[in-house]
Amino acid sequence: MSEPIPQRGPYSPRPPVRRSKGRTAISIAVVVAVAVLLAILLGRCASKGAKGAPGGAGPGGRPAITVATAKASLGDLPIRLEALGTVTPEATVNVTARVAGMLLQVNFREGQRVTKGQLLAQIDPRPFQAALNQARGQLLRDQAALQDARLDLSRYRTLLAEDSIARQQVDTQAALVKQDEAVVVSDQANVTTGELNLSFTKIPAPVAGRVGLRQVDPGNQITANAATPITVVTEIDPIDVVFSLPEEAIPAVTSHGGGGTGGGLSVTAYDRSGGTALATGALSTIDNQIDTTTGTVKAKARFANGGGALFPNQFVNVSLLVDTLTGQVIVPTTAVRHGPQGDFVWVLQPDHTAKSRLVRVGPGTGETVSIVSGLKAAETVITEGGDRLRDGGKVILPGERPSFAGARRGGHRRRGGGGAGGVAPGG
Repeated sequence: MSEPIPQRGPYSPRPPVRRSKGRTAISIAVVVAVAVLLAILLGRCASKGAKGAPGGAGPGGRPAITVATAKASLGDLPIRLEALGTVTPEATVNVTARVAGMLLQVNFREGQRVTKGQLLAQIDPRPFQAALNQARGQLLRDQAALQDARLDLSRYRTLLAEDSIARQQVDTQAALVKQDEAVVVSDQANVTTGELNLSFTKIPAPVAGRVGLRQVDPGNQITANAATPITVVTEIDPIDVVFSLPEEAIPAVTSHGGGGTGGGLSVTAYDRSGGTALATGALSTIDNQIDTTTGTVKAKARFANGGGALFPNQFVNVSLLVDTLTGQVIVPTTAVRHGPQGDFVWVLQPDHTAKSRLVRVGPGTGETVSIVSGLKAAETVITEGGDRLRDGGKVILPGERPSFAGARRGGHRRRGGGGAGGVAPGG
């Protein structure tokens, strides 16, 4: 007896359909093949869109790099030595009294500019005037005694000629005349001393310059050559700047100027930040020996300082012009780079690609450098953005807009194809 066949109800599940393993493998292979084909097509479109566009990708699909450029120029290059200097007055004089007495008056204002010989202070002159008068009176008395002794000596010599007196008396009178002459010379010296002391009661400015703060007030009793001066006068025009140069720079300096001192070289003094030029002067000389502890030699430059731009003991930046090179190929310092084979620059090509070129660098300044060989004037070099460059790599100049071929590699294309910044046609 055969078994009954079960009837399938409306909600009865269908039995699972078994698929063969061969069909599954074929499906996977087809999907992989389609994906590879799409990737190849997208790569070709991206490479075609990169050609001819300044903002496209470089070799190997690398994106273009934004750079800054500058043209190599032909000009003169000043060779300067930079140093830190100190403003040093030519003369700083303490104004002190040379005689003791009471300070009657002070004839200057603090910070005032004075000329040499101008009266600064006055000491009470009356005691010194009295001493001078006394010395003059003593001189007159001794001069009269000397005159009388000379008259007596003349009479004695007449009597000796007549053989009326002894020779001893004549010799004694001659000795007395010489003694009176010595007394008169001493009295004249006392008069001169009195005149000097009286003149010392007036204290003049020893040099032309600027007066400092007053240290002693009128009415005080002061002594000669006291430790505390009445004031200090500093000569500020002209004024000097003392700075140090490295010993290797000595030949370049001594090759100019008379006597091998470098005198006459142009020197510019800048403020402490180095941004503002304060004064321009000339190198006076360099020292006669090198400081072995620092390997430097001191130098002194003189500046006209009528406006007072340089202040004593001020720190300034000094720029010494040693030489000027003419007809040099000059580029910004940032354009020169250093590699295993030496110094090189990135040169901008007409097709907006970069090419490295070895160069030989000459002297330079803080902002520019001269190129001895390897580069010509009017060629364009890359100054910024060259760290990621490679030979033949595409670059973007300031003001240009990059295309999406380099900026959106692998992204979705904008519908419509053409348009600024889109993928090149045929992608």
